[in-house]
Amino acid sequence: MPTLSEDLAFRGLIHQVTDPELPKRFDQPGLTVYAGFDPSADSLHVGSLLQLCTLRRFQEAGHRPISLAGGGTGMIGDPGGKDDERQLLTTETIEGYLEGIRPQLGQFLNLDDALLLNNADWLGSISTLEFLRDVGKHFTVNQMVAKESVRTRFERPEQGISYTEFSYMLLQSYDFLRLHVDHGCDLQFGGSDQWGNITMGIDLIRKVCGDEVWGFTTPLILKPDGTKYGKTESGTVWLDAHRTSPYQMYQFFVNTSDEQVGELLRYLTFLTHDAIESLDADAAERPQQRAAQRALARAVVGLVHGEAEVAKCEEASAALFGEEIAGLSEEMLLAVTQDAPSTSVPRSEVLGGEFTIVEAFERTRLAKSKAEARRTVEQGGAYVNNVRQSDPARPLGRGDLLHDRYVVLRKGKKDVHIVLAT
Repeated sequence: MPTLSEDLAFRGLIHQVTDPELPKRFDQPGLTVYAGFDPSADSLHVGSLLQLCTLRRFQEAGHRPISLAGGGTGMIGDPGGKDDERQLLTTETIEGYLEGIRPQLGQFLNLDDALLLNNADWLGSISTLEFLRDVGKHFTVNQMVAKESVRTRFERPEQGISYTEFSYMLLQSYDFLRLHVDHGCDLQFGGSDQWGNITMGIDLIRKVCGDEVWGFTTPLILKPDGTKYGKTESGTVWLDAHRTSPYQMYQFFVNTSDEQVGELLRYLTFLTHDAIESLDADAAERPQQRAAQRALARAVVGLVHGEAEVAKCEEASAALFGEEIAGLSEEMLLAVTQDAPSTSVPRSEVLGGEFTIVEAFERTRLAKSKAEARRTVEQGGAYVNNVRQSDPARPLGRGDLLHDRYVVLRKGKKDVHIVLAT
């Protein structure tokens, strides 16, 4: 059984440390460790999942985790990793977002020995004069300007940075101080874009309390194009099933590139080292089988949504090109065909015996002409609800309507189109 430091090292989760000896402390239970999550949407996303899993790894190793919701800092916005000023949110909007993410913050932890806190509880009650006197006096503008999150914005004079966002690092530093004083927190971690904020908090605690505390960062999860898995980027995968269905999440991870799947298996799953190395070998030797991607999808969906949803996703995935598609629930049918184009056809036409397979394939542009549609059927490449068709003149009818509304047409292996009887 690997120690926590060995596990984090194997998974590539230690990016920067404030003390080279810090990993040794991970193997001695008793630390109180925190990570913060600002509520800039009503759900966390897969980019947040790395930190949630890391908190859980610490708890399983005998440490006490604190999951900190940024109800206060969320009103300001962290400039880290952003080229432009964030839009300010109202108190009501932030409270609505907090209601969404609170359950997610606690979902991955044993709450018998974990804390879920909100920094609005202290940031909302300190006065401006108190904050400037008790926190601001400990830092120089020179220090703050030198931080990468600020410096990069200074290098773009047409964009700059407001005093509001400039002050964010002081607020996060104060968070660490309060957690240290009130709850004995001695370790903070976050993504690598949080390094400057973390080190500022360590400095503040040293100056105010004379205590030694520590910090480390994890790598950022980046897409193949180098952008972050973030809320403001395209293609966000949310942890809330109402925003990203379990099947969508499953398919997202099934489609992970061979180059990235090993990294995500380490970051986002609790699979053993041996299991991950075996999947690494599968990805290298038999990439076409995508065993590593399927294992990743099963593990993440199971972690976020439960094993029952994993079973539904695998059933739906298998049904996408099989006759079992007729047995899927309407919700799952729409999920598995969400990327397919659709064409509306009057219901009376479908039920009246006028809408033949040839007509359907031409109308939906799966075939350029009736002659091409006829050839597709005759050559065995035409499917209705994944059942191969042999008669081009057969009319579609009520028996072809899934959930009394949908017909799934397919040409060959991949070209899918949905007919909506309206």
